Amino acid sequence: MPRFEIRHPEGARQTPQAKAHPGPTDRPGSRPTGRAARRERAALAAAMRPPAPVVAAPLQLDLEGAAPWAPVTLDTPAGPLTRVYEDAHLLVFDKPSGLHSVPGKGEDKQDCLSRRVQSIYPEALVVHRLDLDTSGLIVMARGLEAQRRINRAFEQRQVDKRYVAVVNGCMAAPGADWGLIDLPLALDWPNRPLHKVDAVEGKPSQTHWHLLSVEPAENLSRVLLEPFTGRSHQLRVHLQALGHPILGDRLYGGELATHRAPRLLLHAAQLRLPHPVDAGWLCFASPVPF
Repeated sequence: MPRFEIRHPEGARQTPQAKAHPGPTDRPGSRPTGRAARRERAALAAAMRPPAPVVAAPLQLDLEGAAPWAPVTLDTPAGPLTRVYEDAHLLVFDKPSGLHSVPGKGEDKQDCLSRRVQSIYPEALVVHRLDLDTSGLIVMARGLEAQRRINRAFEQRQVDKRYVAVVNGCMAAPGADWGLIDLPLALDWPNRPLHKVDAVEGKPSQTHWHLLSVEPAENLSRVLLEPFTGRSHQLRVHLQALGHPILGDRLYGGELATHRAPRLLLHAAQLRLPHPVDAGWLCFASPVPF
C-alpha cells in the first residue's frame, strides 16, 4: 500500500491558521433576524474557517525502520484483546469492528476496548477513539502524565493516522496524489448521533484522500485517507458527501452501500506518533482485514 506523509515544504506539519473576521454589529436594533441572520452566520463561519492545509508532495512514510511489533492476543473476562505494542508509558491495540472504544449509554454498551484493557492494565487511560464499526489501531496511555503528553501530540498535529476504506462507485483520481475534502461538519441534532455537512454551524473539517484502486466490475474504489481534523464520523460523512459512501456503513451508506458489506469497510491501518517520554517516533501498521 502506498505510504505518504503530509508535510510543509520545510518539513514541519502544516497547521491551518484562522482568518481574521469582522465582529458582529452591536448597535441596538441593528442585529439581523431570520434569513438575514442566517446569512450573517454563514458569512462569519466562512470567514473563520482556516485555509486548506498545504499538501506537499508526497513523501514516503518510512515504516521499514520500525521494530517488528508482534501482535499478542490477551484474554480478559469480557473477551480477547489484540495488543500491538506495550511499554511503560503507552499501549497500542488493534480494535475489532463491532467493539466500542469506551462505554456507551445502556447496559448493552458497557463492554468496550478501554474496559477490557483496564482489566489487565488498571492505569491505562483513553487518548482517542474509533467508531464502533471501525477497526484498527488505537493508543492508550499508561498514567496521567503520559496521557497529557500524548494528548498534546494529537493537539499539535504530530500524530499521523492513515485509514483504508472501500467505497461505493468508481472514484476519479484527484488532480494530484492527494485530494482534499474541505467541508464543515456539525451534529445533526434531530437525527443524532448522525452528523452532516453544515456551512453555517459546521466546524472546519478536512480530509486528505488518495485513490488506491478502482474495480469497475464491482463498482467500488479503495482509498487511503488521512483526517487533518478529527470530527466525529468525519471520514464517513465526507465520503458520503462526495457521493461515495463507505460500504457497510449503517449510518451513512443509504441504499447504495449499507448492504454491500457485512461490516463497515473502514480500517485504521497506519499510525505514527512521538513517544511521550523520549519523543522518538513510533510507527505501527495493521493489516487491512478486507
